[in-house]
Amino acid sequence: MRYFIVDDDTASRRMLEQIITDGDLGVVIGEAENGVEALPLILSTHPDFVLIDFLMPQLDGIETIEQLRAQGFQGQFIMISQIVNKEMVGEAYEKGIEFFIHKPINRVEVYSILKKTVEQFRLKDSLLAIRESLAHIETANMTQRRRSVKEVVLSILNDLGIIGEAGSGDLVLLIEFLMNRKDSTAPLPPLKDLYEAVANDKKTDPMEIKKESKSIEQRIRRAIIAAINNLASLGTIDYTNPKFEYYAPRFFDFQEIRLRMKEINQDNKEMKKVKINIKKFLQVLYLETTEKFNQTL
Repeated sequence: MRYFIVDDDTASRRMLEQIITDGDLGVVIGEAENGVEALPLILSTHPDFVLIDFLMPQLDGIETIEQLRAQGFQGQFIMISQIVNKEMVGEAYEKGIEFFIHKPINRVEVYSILKKTVEQFRLKDSLLAIRESLAHIETANMTQRRRSVKEVVLSILNDLGIIGEAGSGDLVLLIEFLMNRKDSTAPLPPLKDLYEAVANDKKTDPMEIKKESKSIEQRIRRAIIAAINNLASLGTIDYTNPKFEYYAPRFFDFQEIRLRMKEINQDNKEMKKVKINIKKFLQVLYLETTEKFNQTL
């Protein structure tokens, strides 16, 4: 531990330093005889603990602590004082004093108090390290979860034959957004909200977000139409194709698939405009992803 001592009594500073050194409690990295002198030294050396006298000329202990805290000092304070007034002691605790050392200084008392503060400091440090470690693990888990969701979505889009479509990236982001909601059983939000949620990851300006939302909708619509065409082509070649049998009736109105198959069979160069239900497609994609993702856990 690193200590800084602020006391206008030289003998008190010497005694406190000796107790710290002899007790193997740490090292005294600096000292000052008043608050004014102490401020720049403490702020530049960043000690773990400041042992500070209550009554000092120019700036007293409380005033010094207030100024140090106001300037961002994060270390801990131990007050040295002859004061027994309950109101003044209460004020000191309100300012963040950890312990009091009473004057005249008693070696046993000082050693006992400093040892307790060191144990508390190390405990807090350990808890902080544990929290940081857990946060790191949680972040890693979320990254892995996000990566896994992406892999599952891409595998489905690959089966639909649209992994190369521009809208495939938007579909991945939409499903990741839905999978990361607190309530995974909640109904799908309105499509406008979903598009804006994805657009927010790419843009910050409200007008740009609105423009990007429309672009996302267009890209997704084109990707879904491509999926219909791919499945219809599979069905035309082989009606028993497992991908056709599995995906066509789940993701789409099968009547639309049959009409497209008929157009392909007749070799129509101008295909009629197909009806698509974007919300249904997203809902099925979300459910399929959830099911497949849970199988990997």
